[in-house]
Amino acid sequence: MQIAVVLYDRFTALDAVGPYEVLSRMPGAELTFVAAQAGPVRADTDRLALTADAAFEELAAPDVVVVPGGPGQMERMDDERLLSWLRAADAATTWTTSVCTGSLLLAAAGLLDGRRATTHWLLMDELERHGATAASERVVTDGKYVTAAGVSAGIDMALTLAATVAGDDLAQTAQLLLEYDPQPPFDAGSPVKAPAQLVTALREVSRAAQPQGHAP
Repeated sequence: MQIAVVLYDRFTALDAVGPYEVLSRMPGAELTFVAAQAGPVRADTDRLALTADAAFEELAAPDVVVVPGGPGQMERMDDERLLSWLRAADAATTWTTSVCTGSLLLAAAGLLDGRRATTHWLLMDELERHGATAASERVVTDGKYVTAAGVSAGIDMALTLAATVAGDDLAQTAQLLLEYDPQPPFDAGSPVKAPAQLVTALREVSRAAQPQGHAP
């Protein structure tokens, strides 16, 4: 099974690495990081880079596509080279997936029109504006499209996909090997649970970062 994980400047590292840690453990999985060109691609902190082993054109028909999110997603929304590759790859995929704002790139490519999908909670309205039906769920499956909410939800998405493809035992084994047993010190991982002042502050930051007329 050929799995392509898309990289672009200023992606969020965990969006890519979380699914990688799970999906790379599936039997027969061949996971390749792809980008506009082979070589290092910087994450959003600019302190970490992952290496793309192939350019888009070198991996035309993967079985699975994983699109991470990150601040750089906003600059890629009209990147026709990336969007064209996503459309072409999607025509051959068994599964097309995303993490966080990666779903906005799938939507920009026209792949989520009328489909239920999720993204980071700050950008649900933006997902709707690009033709998807936004769902405030951690992982959303609609046909062959599996989208995850913000950042850490990429691990949940990958476990969901691994269970579907290779069975519950394999997915649970991967979860156990990763010791993925979240017990955070705070119950502030969603806007419903977090202190109201933090939610408001992040909404203001997000609004300032969005193009005029496209703030959540």
